[in-house]
Amino acid sequence: MDPRNVLRRWPLVGREAQLSEFEEVLRDPRRAGFLVFGPAGVGKSRLAEECADLAAAAGHRVGRALATAAAASVPLGAIAHLLPAGADLSDPVAGFAEVARLLSARPAGTPRRRTVLLVDDVHLLDATSAMLLRQLMDAGVVLLLGSVRSGEADGEAVAALGHGDAVHQLDLAAFGLPQVETLLEQVLQGAVGHNTAGQLFTASGGNPLYLRELVVGAVTSGALTSDGEIWALGAERLPGTRRLTDLIRARLAVAPPAGRCVLDALALCEPLSLARLTMEAGEDTLDRLEQSGLVVVAQERRRTAVRLAHPLYGEVLRADMTALRRRETLLRHVALTEKSGARRREDALHLATHQLAATGTADPALLVHAAVLAAHAREYPRALGLLRAVPREQHGFAIRLLLGRTLYEAGDFREAEEELAAADALAADEQELLTAVLIRTQNLVWGLGAPYAQVLTVIDAARDRVRSPLGIRALAVNEASTAFAVGEFAHSLALYPDLEPDVAQAPDARLWLMAATARSAALAFLGRGEEAVDWARRVLRAHPATDADTDAYAVATHEAAHLSVLALALTECGRLAEARAVGERAYAGLADAGVYTERRLLAFHLGRGAWLAGHPARARRWFAEVARASRPHTAVALPMALAGIAGCAALQGDLDAAEAALAERDRLPGATVMPEEQLGEAWLYVARGELTRARALLAQAAEEARERGQVSFEAVLLTDLARLGQAREVADRLAEIAAGCNGPFARARAELAGALAAQDPDRLLAVAADLETIGADLPAAEAAKAAAVLFRESGRARRATATAVRAEELAARCEGARTPALLVGEEAVRLTGREQEIALLASRGMLSKDIAARLTISVRTVDNHLQRIYAKLGVTTRRELAGRFG
Repeated sequence: MDPRNVLRRWPLVGREAQLSEFEEVLRDPRRAGFLVFGPAGVGKSRLAEECADLAAAAGHRVGRALATAAAASVPLGAIAHLLPAGADLSDPVAGFAEVARLLSARPAGTPRRRTVLLVDDVHLLDATSAMLLRQLMDAGVVLLLGSVRSGEADGEAVAALGHGDAVHQLDLAAFGLPQVETLLEQVLQGAVGHNTAGQLFTASGGNPLYLRELVVGAVTSGALTSDGEIWALGAERLPGTRRLTDLIRARLAVAPPAGRCVLDALALCEPLSLARLTMEAGEDTLDRLEQSGLVVVAQERRRTAVRLAHPLYGEVLRADMTALRRRETLLRHVALTEKSGARRREDALHLATHQLAATGTADPALLVHAAVLAAHAREYPRALGLLRAVPREQHGFAIRLLLGRTLYEAGDFREAEEELAAADALAADEQELLTAVLIRTQNLVWGLGAPYAQVLTVIDAARDRVRSPLGIRALAVNEASTAFAVGEFAHSLALYPDLEPDVAQAPDARLWLMAATARSAALAFLGRGEEAVDWARRVLRAHPATDADTDAYAVATHEAAHLSVLALALTECGRLAEARAVGERAYAGLADAGVYTERRLLAFHLGRGAWLAGHPARARRWFAEVARASRPHTAVALPMALAGIAGCAALQGDLDAAEAALAERDRLPGATVMPEEQLGEAWLYVARGELTRARALLAQAAEEARERGQVSFEAVLLTDLARLGQAREVADRLAEIAAGCNGPFARARAELAGALAAQDPDRLLAVAADLETIGADLPAAEAAKAAAVLFRESGRARRATATAVRAEELAARCEGARTPALLVGEEAVRLTGREQEIALLASRGMLSKDIAARLTISVRTVDNHLQRIYAKLGVTTRRELAGRFG
């Protein structure tokens, strides 16, 4: 994308309420002014310009002026060009009357409207200009539209022009995250990753000007790119532009000379205690920095801390700092920390980081201790930097384990396997062995997507070296987690049947947490959703009691991982809205955390839930987020996400994107294919009109799921078969599944198939209501539409009309999803399955010979079917047929 296009398309987003306020002021003759207050870059001028355009569109004369310090030295210097020609202001009283008369003049027959004067930076106006404007405002001749920089409200011009109830004052705040996300998607013309939006929001502080420059810089440098599905940042450092740097340098220039040392120290070492900085720089200096808006002072736990007022200030300060200045500042704060006794937990992290940055080395023991702290805080890049500074010859078991564990959490799975395999070999006792093996197997399964047999080889090798009951238990839990990851859900439950019902009864809290998490997820996919929800909630209650950095058995697990399992369980038992709320809340909590595996897992479950709800646009965005975050490493998440993208794109009619996603999935080496993944390819066949191939693929995948005991997958696949015309073939099996499951989703699926098979409109209408309650809007819309057709065919016109309206309302929630049941409508009931398929293919412009080749039937058979289709639908050409089939 050309960065110039970003600038041209930068819209005014999130200021609708403020524009409405201005329109009310404009309509009210009692109002004399509209002043917008806010910090630099917040968008005051941009909003004022939009307001001026609204005034012009309403028929008002509009004038514009920019107040500057230079113009303020000349009376009327800023607004002289706005005054009517011929106005003589040598006599203030007579001159004012003349200006008011000329500004009020209107051609005969035109309505009298006030002149709207837009003055940018009102606080810089000279006194004469302010006095004249106020007189014109009070006379009702002029409506002042102005911007005022925060902190300047006590100036003479603002005091003169802003006082009184006739002047509306508006405080303009920085954007919030939702506004930033909306703005980015409008500017970039595509979906933006949630994490990327969060990074840009944090870096810009919600300041629209800073945000624009960051986006332009990131697009120009290639740090912000799109893979065709989603825009995401690919660099740790967020580049800006020269203009942004100049703006921030000008902002920092207001600092007093003594304050620059404070700013440099904060840029390298923030936060710093107020007491320490006061001793170094003096209270007056800190007070001036705070009043200038360059630093913020806040209470953090038991100390008062000082930070830079904006994240970008640190970037510019560090870039402008000489190497000697950087070294001197860092070493001074290292000395001060050591002098204070370095008693706080984070002091070791600061000491190691600052020493390493200043000198390139530090005490190895300090580096390792600091790396542990950084990893526990989920600052994985920082932890890796500290660990890699430890001399290689000192990399024993503990360092290799920590390095492997950190690499896994950071998403570098191949290097993690090298370090964890080495730690496994170096383990000196059972405790060390278990620690290494449990982390290693998680990396193999969830990171590298290793085959089940390979992971079992690692676990079995450990069994030969483990003797204690707790060690044997740990390996059993580990195998159960592994079995779940490869889709062996029933086997996962069977490996650990005697799990204690509560963490308080378990001999090891962390192992219990691992086992209970795997159990909840396995139960969900076995169709036992209510039980899965119960176990997921037990896990969440137990989480605070299992502090990851005090336990040797497992990698650090963010609470979001457990919330992800809860979202899965809620989805499977038919509480889609609640599942979405849980998942999105958890994902928002990961915005600033370096939690890669948990973020992918949550995004996938959110995408899957949106797919089951029939919301392809939202599902596609989540799947795209998973895919972007998974390339090129994650063999488990990436194929599932690509299959999800394909299915969503197919539902939206975007066949090129669906084909591209499946082609990428097929190129992945050794990816494990879950039966449910076949939905992506099946719905691509549907979008092409190849219903026979779609049904065959779904039937094959459902049979595989049944053989593997994957009840949830089988139910989803069979339900789609019912939706595609094979309700009679699958109704009995879905009823059987529902009888062995709990939760309303399984029952609703079975009832949908039964109602479709029976062609019973009353049952279809009832199941549509049940599906709507669950949150499954797309199958609910299809059921309602089928019911409407059947009501009409049976002569119940009033019921048919009401039900058709309801079907349209439900379909409107489905983000443009295109399915045969929605596209074909009444024709779907009148046509046989073969006729429907041929009609769909013909409506897409395929010739009879191509349809015959696709379906392996004769051209004559195709033509005969087409004649019957034309007769049933009352059409005579393929063009008319295409109109009927959307």
